[in-house]
Amino acid sequence: MTTDAQAASGRVAPGWRTRFRPSFHFWLVLAMCFFVFAGFGLHSALPALQGRFPPAPPIVHLHAIVFVAWMLLLLVQTSLVCAGNVKLHRSLGLWGISHATAILLIGLAIQLIASRAGMDAGREPGTDGLYLGVLAVIAFGVLFTAAIRNRQRPMVHKQAIGFAMLPVLPPGVNRFWFNVLGLDDPIPTFWLYLTLWSMAGALLIYEWRKAGRINGWSLFGAGWIFVQGAVHEAVVGTAWFSEFSRALLELSRYR
Repeated sequence: MTTDAQAASGRVAPGWRTRFRPSFHFWLVLAMCFFVFAGFGLHSALPALQGRFPPAPPIVHLHAIVFVAWMLLLLVQTSLVCAGNVKLHRSLGLWGISHATAILLIGLAIQLIASRAGMDAGREPGTDGLYLGVLAVIAFGVLFTAAIRNRQRPMVHKQAIGFAMLPVLPPGVNRFWFNVLGLDDPIPTFWLYLTLWSMAGALLIYEWRKAGRINGWSLFGAGWIFVQGAVHEAVVGTAWFSEFSRALLELSRYR
């Protein structure tokens, strides 16, 4: 608890900077990186190296660069805190806010473009991918904003970042399980939500054990991802969601 307080305040004991102590959030971010890099590695990077990945429009490559850089930034930020270098961690905050904004805009754009292409090809507009993509933008925006507003409250800040990441992980998690298990469904909702709910549960248990309580933003983040999964199958495929999706996709076009 003493070292946590020192790190939170930016004051570290002599010699602390020379010791790296992995935290719960470091391991969580490492797990997130594993699913993202392994999922897209099996789905895109490896086939591309073998010459089996079809040409993609520029925005796909831009999305890949921005998202890979974001995951690496998260890993760097948690590593800096584990090393006691809170000052550098805080100095990267503005970059983090700018990068998170890019994640929101590019993530939404590529989801709308992909879904619009599918609709133009004759597929139903209300897909699992659009459901996940729209909810990811909303949840990430709300929870990341909460994390920034609570940067002086370390527990709330890092928990909000953790929960903000859960809704944006599905593309990597889906591709990981799809390739590793050799599944027919490219969006295996059972394995997807088993992974996300496990991470959400771990975040809640961690906070309860460390603080003796769970803050409101953690409850919101956990509630969001649990409810999202619980109603997923009930929403996708319904007439109202299909009409909503069609109206939304009519607003988007990629040339």
